[in-house]
Amino acid sequence: MTNFHIGFGAEVADALRDGRPVVALESTIVSHGLPRPDNLLVARQIEQAVRDAGAVPATIGMVAGELIVGLDDAQLTRLATVDGVSKLSVRDLAVAAATGADGATTVAATSAVAAAAGIGVFATGGLGGVHREAAQTFDESADLVTLARTPIAVVCAGVKSILDVGATLERLETLGVGVIGYRTHRFPGFYLTDAGFDLDWSVQSPEQVADVLLARERQGVHHGGLIVANPLPTDEQLDPALHDRTLADGLARLAADGVTGKAVTPFLLAHFHSATEGASLAVNVRIILRNADLAARIAVAAAARRTA
Repeated sequence: MTNFHIGFGAEVADALRDGRPVVALESTIVSHGLPRPDNLLVARQIEQAVRDAGAVPATIGMVAGELIVGLDDAQLTRLATVDGVSKLSVRDLAVAAATGADGATTVAATSAVAAAAGIGVFATGGLGGVHREAAQTFDESADLVTLARTPIAVVCAGVKSILDVGATLERLETLGVGVIGYRTHRFPGFYLTDAGFDLDWSVQSPEQVADVLLARERQGVHHGGLIVANPLPTDEQLDPALHDRTLADGLARLAADGVTGKAVTPFLLAHFHSATEGASLAVNVRIILRNADLAARIAVAAAARRTA
């Protein structure tokens, strides 16, 4: 009989047992989001950014059917370098385990697994959301509904600007997912500092985010996720004019090639990488490293609140 329980890396298991700060990290960015060989290098840099800010990184993924919280370097290397790694959302986890798959967890799956493992903070690049033309296609990321029922703080640079940002914010409100800006009252658009939408709430420090998480826990009323929207500084964003031209061209190519469903996001991200001659990739890396740093600082502050 195969053991289908969640496995833990030794460092993560020790940190969780001792109440030390831990930050969850996704593996989809390693297997599907970044080109080889940059993906493995960046994955290690992300983990180091968490360590440098005082927390323990817990990259989540599946190796030969075992769901692991805290991949070691050999396991991380495997997911970064082998072909055929499956992209796993929450609904895929059991099937992938039963079939012995190698798999990279999405934002939705990473959030759900992290919460089940007792990890309260997760760093990623950008959320999925409502796709353009969703009124016809009903195409919406599972990230949104998963966060509606998962008590985790997700540090991100908003949602990917290739999506319908306004509709995504409306869905988050309907689903009861909290959204706060980190030192901003404007919602970021991944590559862009400002996606054009106001936020009701803003915090100025990791300690304030930790207070929000503590209040949610003590009140016992809201059991959904909290998005901490952390925009790039304006001098680090992708040039907005270049962004808009690249997006318009990418959307036209989508329509011409008949690309739909799960293929849309990878197609557009690859188009951005090619059309911007790597500039979008550099921005993507800056985003995730900044978010890993902030998430670690929030985890440290939250751990201090628990022991105070």
